[in-house]
Amino acid sequence: MAEDERATLAALDAARKVFRTQIESQGGRVVDTAGDSVIAAFETATGAVSAALAIQRKLSARLPFRIGAHLGDVLEKADGSVYGDGVNIAARLQALCEPGGVMVSQAVHGAVASRIRGGFEDAGEQAMKNIPHPVRAFRL
Repeated sequence: MAEDERATLAALDAARKVFRTQIESQGGRVVDTAGDSVIAAFETATGAVSAALAIQRKLSARLPFRIGAHLGDVLEKADGSVYGDGVNIAARLQALCEPGGVMVSQAVHGAVASRIRGGFEDAGEQAMKNIPHPVRAFRL
């Protein structure tokens, strides 16, 4: 942003279109965007991981994002915003991820391992801020 605000904003707008298209094509919905972050909710873990992989295939060479996915309960407010450990764990997984990568929890891994092409690398149990138990993570 400091080097070229207009070009950065244009790149983010283009990336958001890719996110929205891939999320919606896999049965998800964009819940919120702020800066360079996107929060999405999906009916299935397979849809979430499929969207994440498609997004990375389209964007990682130009503008690498980090994507975290977790399967868990969330609280949804009337305005559609979501909260809870499910959201927090996904955010913590994203923070552990390499740029251009996807990191999922053991819950997601168990739900999608036989349905998604690509290998999973066990990243071990991870201590996460404000999460009372470690979460096993897997890199795609």
